[in-house]
Amino acid sequence: MPVASRTLAIVLVTLGGLSAGFLSYRDSRQPASPIPAAPIPASPLAAGSVRPIPDAVPELRMPDLAGREKSLRDFLGRPLIINFWATWCAPCRREIPLLQQLRQAYHGDGLEIVGIAVDSRADVANYVRGRAVNYPLLIGEDRGLAAAEQFGMQTALPFSVFADAQGRIVAVKIGELHRDEADYILGAMRAVAAGRMSLPEAKAGMAQRLRELATERARAGVKDS
Repeated sequence: MPVASRTLAIVLVTLGGLSAGFLSYRDSRQPASPIPAAPIPASPLAAGSVRPIPDAVPELRMPDLAGREKSLRDFLGRPLIINFWATWCAPCRREIPLLQQLRQAYHGDGLEIVGIAVDSRADVANYVRGRAVNYPLLIGEDRGLAAAEQFGMQTALPFSVFADAQGRIVAVKIGELHRDEADYILGAMRAVAAGRMSLPEAKAGMAQRLRELATERARAGVKDS
């Protein structure tokens, strides 16, 4: 396992008892609100942030499984989910079917998913062999930590970055992504694209709704990974 992967694996275990957080990039340093019946701990992003989350998707080049260099900005012009994951991360593996479903369900919006594996090419190739992953994968290997840092992250996997067609970062979800969360975020992004809602209004609504969903899971005894 590469050095970057080992570092992330150790911290991931440390963070295992924390509930996953949702943050719009403007709120990246504020902990989740406490809930009297079932408190939700502060988001891992607050502890792992190394720089402010950028306003837009940064210029970032990485090879795909075939070794061809790709730029993240090549995927702009459509709604985008950038998912940081690794083969050794159980919540990351659980997300893959959901990401595939989202890509199909929001095909009409042009949604693209890009997975960035903080892992070795050999391990990723071995993992996806026989699995019909229907979205592009880029391989971070030891550059994966540097790539995560460009999004203001350092130590938490998985995390997903939602960006609009202009490349503006709308939201970051730390921890395992759930369908109801993704549907709300993508629905708000659709409303912004259609001019029915401003971006600040969408972000405020996302923050509120994602807190409510986290509360519901906590009260039901469902732990975010």
